[in-house]
Amino acid sequence: MNCIIVDDEAASRMIVSHLCSQVEDVTVIDEFPNALQAIKFLNKNEVDFVFLDIHMPDFTGFDFLDTLASPPKVILTTSDRNFAIEAFEYDCIVDYLVKPITLPRFIKALQRLENAPPAAPAAAPAVSKETSANPEASTEKEMYVNIDRRLIKIEFDKIFLIEAKGDYILIKTEQKNYTVHSTLKKIEEKLPDHLFVKVHRSFIINIKKIIDIEDNSVLIARDVIPISRSNRPELMKRLNLL
Repeated sequence: MNCIIVDDEAASRMIVSHLCSQVEDVTVIDEFPNALQAIKFLNKNEVDFVFLDIHMPDFTGFDFLDTLASPPKVILTTSDRNFAIEAFEYDCIVDYLVKPITLPRFIKALQRLENAPPAAPAAAPAVSKETSANPEASTEKEMYVNIDRRLIKIEFDKIFLIEAKGDYILIKTEQKNYTVHSTLKKIEEKLPDHLFVKVHRSFIINIKKIIDIEDNSVLIARDVIPISRSNRPELMKRLNLL
């Protein structure tokens, strides 16, 4: 069985790799210090299972699983006993190893892995009633906003970002900015999914306008926008990671 190890601590990766070397038919094909590198690898490669740490900077093990459309089987490796209930809400997780890991417990986890049923295929995305009833809903290229009793046309591909400001939203575009009396939730329903993603409770961004992503923020034009932990997995799904 081929596997990868995802853990931000080099010593922990070394220990798991050493344990793997003592078991026949288990081969570690790569190790990663963070989840994003592992995601890039899995986008192009298949493995039988993953040894995955929960606590990692910026992008946790659960964020990692939420990002993958069809995650492989997973054995969690962690120093924290407090996430066992949450862990087993994921069908792909077959065991929960608490550090320090002993060889007998390690072998027991591998036995559970071999006996676990195949991972269920990813569910097809739900189709909203509005989209199914109106096939052209997803092909709209613009929207109209009411500003000072005038209807202003705004093209979707010209929008950089949308920010919530109390009872108003600020729409930043290539030409100018517009302040509209509305909510972020209401305008989110009007935006095409292939262009826009909510990255924070106060921000929706056009993913085509992203210049750079670093740590917990994204650069759009000259604006540095925060990325919340809960919204980061969806953003990672939408990016064409190399």
